[in-house]
Amino acid sequence: MTTTLRPTEPLQRAADGTRSRHYQVCVNSRPVGAIHLGTSPAFGDSVARILDLRIEEPDRRRGRGTVAALAAEEVARGWGCRQIEAVVPGDAEAGLRLATALGYVLRNRGMEKHLGDTPPELPADRRARPMTEAEFAAWQVHESEQYARTWIEAGVPEAEAHAKARRDHEQLLPDGVATADMLFSVLEQEGTPVGTLWLALQEDKAYVFDVETRPEHRGRGHGRTLMLLAERQAIAAGRRVLRLNVFAGNTPAERLYESLGYATMRYTLYKDLL
Repeated sequence: MTTTLRPTEPLQRAADGTRSRHYQVCVNSRPVGAIHLGTSPAFGDSVARILDLRIEEPDRRRGRGTVAALAAEEVARGWGCRQIEAVVPGDAEAGLRLATALGYVLRNRGMEKHLGDTPPELPADRRARPMTEAEFAAWQVHESEQYARTWIEAGVPEAEAHAKARRDHEQLLPDGVATADMLFSVLEQEGTPVGTLWLALQEDKAYVFDVETRPEHRGRGHGRTLMLLAERQAIAAGRRVLRLNVFAGNTPAERLYESLGYATMRYTLYKDLL
């Protein structure tokens, strides 16, 4: 039997420059599923993304999804892409197994926690305050470099990683520390700064964009305190869902978030196209 992809629409171009196309997955011309292939809004036409892949129940567990994913890689090569990503829902174990079997490597995962109405208390010897403009200027230089470095370690070419860091900061922080719905905080212990938090308020949710304990103060529970601070700020702003992104390999952060009750919403995996 021959598994092929049959386009169901012309190639689409979005306002942000990305392209995409829906296909039927066919076995001997018989439709058995669908796949949606696009390019990355973060990295442009050099990176393709499998946005959705579904095989109908009667045809599952017969290798249809595997062949469809491999066919999508060939389409991506034809588009000139050097890398392909797959976004897998957090509860889709079969999809995660498939991507791993095909050589995809976990890059990061999105996590979320549903909050109650009562903000958690911080330890008595710690307090939070807004970041000053001078502190923000120094923090932004450091955070941008760290952000780019994280993407480089996750398989993104150096030039593209630094370009993404610059672009994201320009888009997210047009007014610097005064940007609306962005909260920048410094955590202190007995008057000594020990860590920083960047919390974003977007629609009905809050997002932890950056959380960091200063190197000389790590291992003392400040990361947990910063995350409790994020919960307090989210609840105070009327948000009851708190989301974050964690890169693969950051084991201490993953363990912290899981211990605080965060659940994985999606996995993002990638594969170089040779």
